Amino acid sequence: MSIILRLDRVMADRKISLNELSERVGVSNVNLSKLKTGKVSAIRFSTLNAICKALDCQPGDILEFNNDDDEEL
Repeated sequence: MSIILRLDRVMADRKISLNELSERVGVSNVNLSKLKTGKVSAIRFSTLNAICKALDCQPGDILEFNNDDDEEL
């Protein structure tokens, strides 16, 4: 996969727990946990917007592109 989720790193930098972020964003702990561990294949823009607002960050702080030369588009 070429997109890497870095939500865990941003949460650690902001010293915010999964429970607290869940309350601020209005997304279940289970779904945020999947995002945090990278076990998702998609994210809604509305969810990304809410996470960025709650963490005071940019989407690029959470999402990282990894250029896999071996992978075809």
